[in-house]
Amino acid sequence: MSKATEPSRHIGIPIAGITFFRLVLNTSKRFAYPFAPVLSRGLGVSLTAITSLIAVNQITALLGLLVGPISDRWGSRKMMAAGMAMLGAGMLAAAFFPFYAVVLLALFLAGLGKSVLDPALQAWAGSHVPFDRRAMVIGILETSWAASTLVGIPLVAVLIDRYGWRSPFLVMGILGLAGAVTLFLIIPREKEISDADQTVSWATYLGAYAQLAGNKAALGALGYAFFVSAANDNLFVVYGAWLEKSFGLGLVALGMGTSLIGLAELLGEGLTATISDRLGLKRALFWGLGLTTLSYFVLPFLESGLSVALVGIALIFLTFEFTMVTSFSLCTEILPAARATMMASFLATAGMGRVLGALLGGFVWQTGGIWATCWLSGGLTVLGMGCLVVGLNDWQR
Repeated sequence: MSKATEPSRHIGIPIAGITFFRLVLNTSKRFAYPFAPVLSRGLGVSLTAITSLIAVNQITALLGLLVGPISDRWGSRKMMAAGMAMLGAGMLAAAFFPFYAVVLLALFLAGLGKSVLDPALQAWAGSHVPFDRRAMVIGILETSWAASTLVGIPLVAVLIDRYGWRSPFLVMGILGLAGAVTLFLIIPREKEISDADQTVSWATYLGAYAQLAGNKAALGALGYAFFVSAANDNLFVVYGAWLEKSFGLGLVALGMGTSLIGLAELLGEGLTATISDRLGLKRALFWGLGLTTLSYFVLPFLESGLSVALVGIALIFLTFEFTMVTSFSLCTEILPAARATMMASFLATAGMGRVLGALLGGFVWQTGGIWATCWLSGGLTVLGMGCLVVGLNDWQR
């Protein structure tokens, strides 16, 4: 009996610790978006220079492709601690040396820390949580994403208002280093492997990715991740412009709309934790994809009033988050011998999809408005569903 099929015991404390410190890490990745003007004034640079910082932070998702095989060799515990240490070092450097280049390095390390920690925590969940409870645990862990919008960003606003723009860097830096130590201590020690087995070389990467490339289910999951992520960002980058143009929303109202998205994401994660295991992960995933696709196609019909439009947007992000978190749970079992490699590739491919979606979004919106945006997002989601159908057609756990 493998570890993943044994009853999980004594993992409540690690789950709580990972969720809390991942909330800190997710906040560090998202706070630059709403506070870009504050950072630009504090550093004495243009707003364009700050958006360049954000782009660098996003590009680090692609570096996950280099991290996966290392995590499979070195173990999830060490990699999660390393991810938090990167966050802590970068944030503290920016707090004490408030220069543009140092802040650039800080956000790069925060993004890299997330690219290191996320595949490791999902591989850890795959190894220590029975498959029939996997979605519940990963759903709990993923609440840290929605909580970064609902809790983390407002707390950053309070810190900046009271203590200045450098204070969030100091607080997140301290919490990052504390998280590295805490996670190393509370996550159970993994089975020791020999120094030879921990060695990482080009052969390690070739072997890991050859295994992934030869697995139809894995390739289907990567195609799914790319297309559904492109679909979501295609809408995400322009939904504010649509609300502003159609309903005359101001900055404060748009901020409330972002909070609504955070609540929808939290509800999607909660639904994953409560019903995906009961439905069965494959069935839940396809139900989620179907509802997400339908939500995209329906949204253009909801321009009759602001309330229904906001409900439509919330429904899209609820179903999308439910679908993605459920897919995390399923994908941890596709390559059991290389879970971190699989999940790092999944997240990196999703990141590439988000880049494409963000690039398409502005052009599609300007060309065809909300109708073209939503129908493209719906079509891309259908393509993602097709990838899963082909990949998982004859897959057996």
